[in-house]
Amino acid sequence: MTIQSSPGSSSYLPGSSGYLDMFPERRMSYFSNSYVIGLTVAAGIGGLLFGYDTGVISGALLYIKDEFEVVNQSSFLQETIVSMALVGAIIGAAAGGWINDAYGRKKATLLADVVFAAGSVVMAAAPDPYVLILGRLFVGLGVGIASVTAPVYIAEASPSEVRGGLVSTNVLMITGGQFLSYLVNLAFTEVPGTWRWMLGVSGVPAVVQFCIMLCLPESPRWLFMKNDKAKAIAILSKIYDIARLEDEIENLSVAEEEERQKRNDVKISDVFKSKEIRLAFLAGAGLQAFQQFTGINTVMYYSPTIVQMAGFRSNQLALLLSLIVAAMNAAGTVLGIYLIDHFGRKKLALSSLTGVIASLVVLAGAFFGKSSGSSNELFGWIAVLGLALYIAFFSPGMGPVPWTVNSEIYPEQYRGICGGMSATVNWVSNLIVAETFLSVADAVGTGWTFVILACIAVLAFVFVIVYVPETVGLTFVEVEQIWKERAWGSGYNTESLLERGNDN
Repeated sequence: MTIQSSPGSSSYLPGSSGYLDMFPERRMSYFSNSYVIGLTVAAGIGGLLFGYDTGVISGALLYIKDEFEVVNQSSFLQETIVSMALVGAIIGAAAGGWINDAYGRKKATLLADVVFAAGSVVMAAAPDPYVLILGRLFVGLGVGIASVTAPVYIAEASPSEVRGGLVSTNVLMITGGQFLSYLVNLAFTEVPGTWRWMLGVSGVPAVVQFCIMLCLPESPRWLFMKNDKAKAIAILSKIYDIARLEDEIENLSVAEEEERQKRNDVKISDVFKSKEIRLAFLAGAGLQAFQQFTGINTVMYYSPTIVQMAGFRSNQLALLLSLIVAAMNAAGTVLGIYLIDHFGRKKLALSSLTGVIASLVVLAGAFFGKSSGSSNELFGWIAVLGLALYIAFFSPGMGPVPWTVNSEIYPEQYRGICGGMSATVNWVSNLIVAETFLSVADAVGTGWTFVILACIAVLAFVFVIVYVPETVGLTFVEVEQIWKERAWGSGYNTESLLERGNDN
């Protein structure tokens, strides 16, 4: 197949704002290509696994404590049951980057499904808390691999002008999985073996994704870089019309030539030797860390427990109120899918953090008021309001932005390993928060715990201003140029993409 550039397109990279201004008829919308939507939804089932596990354990824990007295008497065991999945996710994410680069996005997804399904069976059959913890480890391994793979698979199959929204669909699947988990929790509250059903049905989405992925292709960018160009072009031809297809292939050919001039095998140490990659990883990993340290999975893992702390003692009522919180999380993510490609990644993150800080202050005030012993019911409802406000501000911004940014800021050669490393940072941060929240709350009080989270959110706001550029609408090559300019100065190239990234 002979590739010929479209007339006048050589000045712009395919998918860049200048290119699409010159050829507006080649611009794609979210729903203009059903094939891309199908790939996105199928890959996003990995996000559903992630979200379901995050949400289901919060409700199941209420009933695990009822069945196992040793768990009911130990905050450490409760935290370990929750956080052992995070230990697995850390290992899975760390290995997932290498698996993605070596074997491809498709095989990584299939492996994640097998491990997750096996873990769900072990959890459902667990005769004691310790086997349950082992099952949580297996589930975490699957979630960790999926958390690296799904955003990259979606990003590499997405046109740049809708890449943010499509990658955010994976986050919608995460929040949708959390909402589904609360529905399942409520459905099984009166069924014998309550928590076993809650945890066991989590294997169903993994089996469904496994079957679907067997019929879907590998990432076209991965195939192209692995010199399987015929398959890559066949897949790309289902995404782009012929005129833009030619330019996209030319762009991939240029990127491939650049990769050939670099070392083939990238090691973790290489990430820190290159100044521009180091800067990109700082921004990506920092966003992932702050996503967790501002408290999102404290809210999602322990929302029923927080509701009970606020004075609502019924398990069913706690789960119902948590279901409402999960519904708001999913609804906010839908809003984020629109805003992330229209409002921009950086502005969306800053707006989100502003609301997160305010809502954490409300939560802290509610628990301070409750501890004073006055009007407990009023402060209980204020705590629930604070939870709802937190989700309303977090879910459109700091929910999707870290995953979207990490799927697009690294060069092809580093995308798997850096994506895995930054996801590992996310899971390590998640583990720290999950393993310490109840203990910190016991030690200093729930109110002061939320004050600490609010202070961290302020630091996150400053971090985004200083280290995170705007990447909305840019191609992978243009984003790479931003880091080269940050590392070596704006004189690196005649067009200052860095200036564009900061001003947007």
